[in-house]
Amino acid sequence: MYLLLPSLLLLHLIGLVLLFVCTMSNSWWAYSPEKTVDLWQHCEYSNSEGTWICTSPEDPQGEEWLHAVQASMILAVLFSTVSFLIFLCQLYTLRRGSLFYATAIFQIFAALCVITATLIYTFHVEEIHRDGTGNFSYSYIIAWIAFPLTFTSGIMYIHLRKLE
Repeated sequence: MYLLLPSLLLLHLIGLVLLFVCTMSNSWWAYSPEKTVDLWQHCEYSNSEGTWICTSPEDPQGEEWLHAVQASMILAVLFSTVSFLIFLCQLYTLRRGSLFYATAIFQIFAALCVITATLIYTFHVEEIHRDGTGNFSYSYIIAWIAFPLTFTSGIMYIHLRKLE
């Protein structure tokens, strides 16, 4: 029972880091190892300069679905961060035996935002990327991994009682 709090805290932090990485990383869709697309920009590796050159998407088609994914991922990061801050506050202000309901609610909201973003991206990828070539990349996979982590930690916060 005494290892539940540190393990839950670690689970929450791992989920939060994964949410940050998949939201800010530059690879939700990969056309090739040298050309990737994320939620914010298109990146292409320049062999002549030896660096990545990133530009804003110029194709307005599918933009409304991409905006929905962007908003959902930002909300997921915000909800998870707020959940962590509320947990720290509740850890010192709750009386013994109380439950961490507020923390759980925000963490479950974060999980729902992540699953919403990944499902929108999955079902509307043809509209977001019109050319039809390419594959899902590692940030997309990380988002799918972050969902069960955030949802599990949210459910576990419901059952967590403050001990002495």
